[in-house]
Parts: sequence; structure tokens; C-alpha cells
Amino acid sequence: MPCRSCLVLELEFEIQLMSKENQTVIPSIQQFFKRRQLELTVEKNSLYMNEQGAKEFLDFSTGHMDLAEMQFRVENQDWKPMTELESILETKWLDEVIREKRIISYSQPIVTRDKEIYAYEVLSRFTREDGSMIYPNEIFSAARARGRLYALDRLCRMTAVSYSAILQKKTFINFIPTSIYSPEFCLKSTIHRANQLNINPSQFVFEVVETEQVDDVEHLKNILNYYNERGFKYALDDVGEGFSTMEMLDQIQPHYMKLDIKYVQGVSENEEKQQIARAFLEKAMEIGATPLAEGIESEEDFE
Repeated sequence: MPCRSCLVLELEFEIQLMSKENQTVIPSIQQFFKRRQLELTVEKNSLYMNEQGAKEFLDFSTGHMDLAEMQFRVENQDWKPMTELESILETKWLDEVIREKRIISYSQPIVTRDKEIYAYEVLSRFTREDGSMIYPNEIFSAARARGRLYALDRLCRMTAVSYSAILQKKTFINFIPTSIYSPEFCLKSTIHRANQLNINPSQFVFEVVETEQVDDVEHLKNILNYYNERGFKYALDDVGEGFSTMEMLDQIQPHYMKLDIKYVQGVSENEEKQQIARAFLEKAMEIGATPLAEGIESEEDFE
């Protein structure tokens, strides 16, 4: 059975009433939901409702109840204060973006020291209904808050795999490891799409992003092993001077590692950045990884 995170289903909200004063209002809440013909389940001091119900409840509770003595969560995520409920409700547009697959793939070249194109990195961008662009930080923040991170990440991966058939070059594809709960279930569709397109697995490099948010390194290693055993390569993104990142390099042994853009741009004029870049290069040689520099935009930095 697939997890709910894999599908764009209607969200379920649990609202906990922590004070006795708020709990005395439960009969009135039940009557309110009945009049509105909305679904509501009550278990002790917890209320369970769909998104429309949560929207109506927020209107009802404001001015009638103590919001500071309530908390909510979505799909068994962490508890959040009621003051954040409205911001979750305002992200409903994200569901339509995913369902309608309003995604565009772009690519940027990865070149060798001889300036020959070695590979492409595929970038995903999203559009609103009117065609205007949605910034990545906006849509991924909404997905994280809404519990849609896996669904969005999956859409990006599947679209990028299909796009790689056009590129016909080694393709770097970003993915967020914290969105994947089980490699066997979550990554099966990616493997299937590559097989459908008759693309050799060695053409793909799956790039781990948001490295600083990876708390369970063993889980990450399981994901990367799953890819590796099927012929895919993997890269570690945004490598810098932090201890946690360097320690992770030793543990996961990536095939490629990318120097963070903040240490690349201006490296020709900044001695501190040069030292970090040199340490990065030495680390790559130590673990047998191919080193990449991200975001070079000047001839001086390239040299």
C-alpha cells in the first residue's frame, strides 16, 4: 500500500484542545459542523477534520476560543501552534501544481577543464495557472509545510528522467533524501521510467541536496546503496567547510562532490576561498570522488 505522501489526497488535520475552557466548546463545534454539513470526528480533546473543515473551524474559533491553548498537525507531522494554521491553508495551490504537472525542466552544462560538455544538471521550475513562474524556495517551503515534499520531489525526478532522453548526456538530477521513507517503494517509479526510455543507468547521477538537514545518515546510505546497486551514480551537493559535511563524505563515499557556490564565485580573488577549495580538492582525491565547482560565471574563477 502506498503512503499518503506519495499521493496528492485531501489533507487531514488533527486539532488538540489543551485547556478545559476550549474543551467545553466541543458540543458547539459539533453543532457548527453539522449545520455546515462538514465531517468531524471527536476523540477526547482531539478534533479530526478535512481541509475545508479546518478552514471553517479557524473562522469559528477566532474570537470564541483561546488559540494559544490549541495546537494542530497535518498527516501525523509535528505539532504546530494554531497561529500557523492559516499559512498551511494558503498553500492549497500547491496540490494543483502537482496534479496538473505544471513543471518545466531546464538544463545547465557541466564542463571539463578543457571546456567540453561532460554532463548536464537538470533544474525544475514551476508555473502558476496564469503561466507566471513560482520561485523554488516558495514551492519547496510550501511542500514541506503541507506534507507534500515527497510528491513534489517525485514529480521533479520523474520529469528530469524523461528530459534526460532529450539531452542524451550524463544527467545530474537533484533529490531530497528526507522526503523518501523507503527506497524500495519511493524510488521504484524512477527506475521504471528509466527502463521504459531504455536509458542506461550509468547516464544518471542523483544529487543529494539539503545535506545539512540529513539527520539519519544510515537512511541516506540505504537510499544511495539502492541507486548504486542498480547502476546509478550519486553526488553530494553544496560541500563546504562544515564538519558535518566532511564527516558525511567519509560515510557515504559519493562518486561526485560539488563545491558550494559561495566558495566558487570570487575564488580567484579570495585567499580564504582558495584554501577551502584546495581542501575540498584534496578530500575528493582522498575518497576517490570527481570534484565539481558550482556556479562559475567568470573566466578568472574558471582558471
